[in-house]
Amino acid sequence: MTKPIRVGLVGANASRAWAHDAHVPALAALPEFALAAVSARTPALAEEARSAFAAGRAFGDSLALARDPDIDLVAVTVKVPEHRAIVLAALAAGKHVYCEWPLGRDLAEAQEMAAAVTPASHAAIGLQALSAPAVRRAAKLVARGAIGAPKRLRVLSPTAGWAAQAPPHYAYLQDRRNGATLETIAGGHTLAAIEAVVGAYAEVDARTSILRPMVRITGSGEEVVRTCADHMLVLGAHAGGCVSTLEVTGGDGRTPFLFELTGEAGWLRITGAHPGGFQVANLSLETSVAGVETPAPVAPGLKGAPANVAEAYARLAADIASGKRTLPDFDAAVRLTRLLDAIEAAARTGKRQSLP
Repeated sequence: MTKPIRVGLVGANASRAWAHDAHVPALAALPEFALAAVSARTPALAEEARSAFAAGRAFGDSLALARDPDIDLVAVTVKVPEHRAIVLAALAAGKHVYCEWPLGRDLAEAQEMAAAVTPASHAAIGLQALSAPAVRRAAKLVARGAIGAPKRLRVLSPTAGWAAQAPPHYAYLQDRRNGATLETIAGGHTLAAIEAVVGAYAEVDARTSILRPMVRITGSGEEVVRTCADHMLVLGAHAGGCVSTLEVTGGDGRTPFLFELTGEAGWLRITGAHPGGFQVANLSLETSVAGVETPAPVAPGLKGAPANVAEAYARLAADIASGKRTLPDFDAAVRLTRLLDAIEAAARTGKRQSLP
């Protein structure tokens, strides 16, 4: 039997956060992986997480974990400003890397990390919706012409984040300089899914708005200034001729996600509902094409946060075993960052932006 891939999980917390909610249950459901180590801000927090997750070892220094010879894959789930140092250390040590999206705070950081990837390492970006069975099946249907040429797409992508209040650990999401914003997170995940199904954007128009400029931090009464958008509108023209509309709504945890595509010969619809955004949901696919259903997940017992992350990890394990690279990588992250920069420029200048 093949030895499991030894994972070092950076950003572990025994009681909350994305590693706790998504990565640990996903890895536990897949026999291809073993949670060999965890790291956290302090040795005490790391040991607490090690015990809670039955991991092999605990590190109070994430760079030490990234360089450890007994780790095969470094999973980076800390805040975006901390990605660069850990990713570069892991790649320099010859590790495979799974880094959560956004890859870096800006294009320069994303390019630097992408340039550091060598043929020996698989570098996956955490755009887990691109591994969701419904999205992958929809992309295949469109690619084989099952609904004819895509003509128009309407997407509504709500998230409970970027509301009028936020917990202390999400205060940093309100500052656009940190690179973790409604545009990059909720917007980026959705834009990636749009391109996966109907193809690359050729042109974009956009409007981004700050509808709630002050954010109350729960538990303290403190207020912080929001410098990133909490509402996003994108009009797109795609290289294949499809036109699209996208609305990303912050502070909206109840409205379902909706992805409606009409083609020359049929239609498809992807739906889901999760306050954390569509990429966290178990998505469903409906279509005019007879006999098509949402494919079964790799881990049927997983719901919500770990479900699509498990799909991504399963693809990564297969890529590592075969040497193929089917999972979105750091080059894909660079391209998506460029698209977000074009959208920001369109919103700032009021001028339509063309993309290569």
